[in-house]
Amino acid sequence: MIIKYIIPVLLGVFAAPILGGLISGVDRRLTAWLQSRYGPPILQPFYDVAKLFGKKRNPVNTWQVFCAWLYCTAAMVSVIMFMLQADLLLIFFVQATGATFLVIGALSAVSPYSQIGGHRELIQILTYEPMLVLVFVGMYLVTGSFEVGTIAAYDNPLLIKLPLLFVVLGYALTIKLRKSPFDFSTSHHGHQELVKGLTTEYSGPHLALVEIGHWYEVVLVLLVVSLFWATNIFGAVILVAITYFAEIFVDNITARMTWRWMLGRVWFVGLAMSLANLVWLYAS
Repeated sequence: MIIKYIIPVLLGVFAAPILGGLISGVDRRLTAWLQSRYGPPILQPFYDVAKLFGKKRNPVNTWQVFCAWLYCTAAMVSVIMFMLQADLLLIFFVQATGATFLVIGALSAVSPYSQIGGHRELIQILTYEPMLVLVFVGMYLVTGSFEVGTIAAYDNPLLIKLPLLFVVLGYALTIKLRKSPFDFSTSHHGHQELVKGLTTEYSGPHLALVEIGHWYEVVLVLLVVSLFWATNIFGAVILVAITYFAEIFVDNITARMTWRWMLGRVWFVGLAMSLANLVWLYAS
């Protein structure tokens, strides 16, 4: 019985960041390919994080250190909870708590870049969290549960009954992956930012913790994507791969927009599609 819980925990703690780092490396290579560049090696994210851990600790204040650790820990715990097939709402409450503390750490610095990045990140959280809740409500209406295990055990692919909510999840995924046109709080790519906004004042090992926390979040949102085709592992992998490549493609063909544009488009279009899908479920 203990092994039943130990294996998911070990996968969440150790396998998730490794997978997240590899996804980040593939992301960079595909982005470079779309821009007719060679790009860095796939293992480059691990080299970057190792280099950051080797740098001298120079935090702005002790509160920022606490926030970096809490962000990474919350992201890790949320992945572990998913592996343990916990409640989706509780999982994303834990994840959102960590994301909020990352913002608090940015706002604790006096840098105007950090302050602006923190406020923009709060707007992003305000934008995607309601969309995720609506996606989970749709899953509940189909499967009768918010628990990951029950949703994954459903007989038919959720994508068939929740096509519009899958598109809505794509909006949230674009924001969480920090892709254009919704990457105005910070960006992982040099073609978008010279000053990284939200993480401007994070440095050394604490910036490495933020990066690892982001890897955990990437794995978490892609695991949610896999639930839309959980009836077959190969189908789930293909769906995740296609979805992620679509995110990279959109990132490279769009420019960054303003937060007002993001809030208006995501809420207006996202709410319209969510309500249409939920009404269709109710009627059928």
